[in-house]
Amino acid sequence: MKKYEEEFLNYIYSVRNYSIKTRESYQKDLDLFIEFTNNKIDITYKDIRKYLEYLYDKKYAIKSIARHISSLKSFFNYLQSENIIDDNPTILVSSPKLEKKIPNFLYYDELEILFNIPDKSDKLGFRDALILETLYSTGCRVSELVSIKISDINFNDKKIKILGKGNKERYLVYGSYLDNLLKIYLKDYYQDIKKNNYLFLNKNGDPLTDRGVRYIINKIARDGNLKSHISPHVLRHTFATHLLDGGADLRSVQELLGHENLKTTQIYTHISNERLRRVYLEAHPRSKMK
Repeated sequence: MKKYEEEFLNYIYSVRNYSIKTRESYQKDLDLFIEFTNNKIDITYKDIRKYLEYLYDKKYAIKSIARHISSLKSFFNYLQSENIIDDNPTILVSSPKLEKKIPNFLYYDELEILFNIPDKSDKLGFRDALILETLYSTGCRVSELVSIKISDINFNDKKIKILGKGNKERYLVYGSYLDNLLKIYLKDYYQDIKKNNYLFLNKNGDPLTDRGVRYIINKIARDGNLKSHISPHVLRHTFATHLLDGGADLRSVQELLGHENLKTTQIYTHISNERLRRVYLEAHPRSKMK
């Protein structure tokens, strides 16, 4: 089974263009399963059930078990498509129902407070303000943010070419606020940090990392004594929520976020509905008994 696992992992990475992180996640799940089943090839539905019982007994979280099931289904689908096995033992296995967690987002007045915290008279402070604006204005992932190069930016069309999940190329679009900050940053501050083709650099002139950006945003939140948890992903959630609140259709938001599946984007409709419910309860005179 180990031999086929390696072929499968190479397939999803080389042919399906899954990221190295996704490949590693699949490998971790499959290694545990193969160890549990003693590397045998003739896996049955009963083996799968025993394995899932083992995960439940070990107190694995429901979300983690659902991921393991997804990994096994993908693996055995591959084995069946390659005629390595005749019957797929996972075909009757269903994933546990996951509770939908509504992502955190910021209201516009909270954003304004956040944006005014960095000191724009300082070169690193201006960079930090640009980081916040880029995350909110484009809805990009933090991994996409740190990979932006100046040569990727089309200033005429106000768009940025990035390589998203699964090595898929897409464009981030942006508006006047970000355009203004970008031009000031590149003209007045960028050369003072150090010349480098990457847009976001640390104080030594090296490209920022995902972890570096998270540290910067945490520090900004602490400096401003903000109570809300703020992260790059919260700004991405806020981007999507504000677009839907402004009347954008779900398909467009899906493309802007780089989601492969519309179901992933639909979570943001729950945020908008919840926001409207709160507004109603707070504002309507007959929303509750006195």
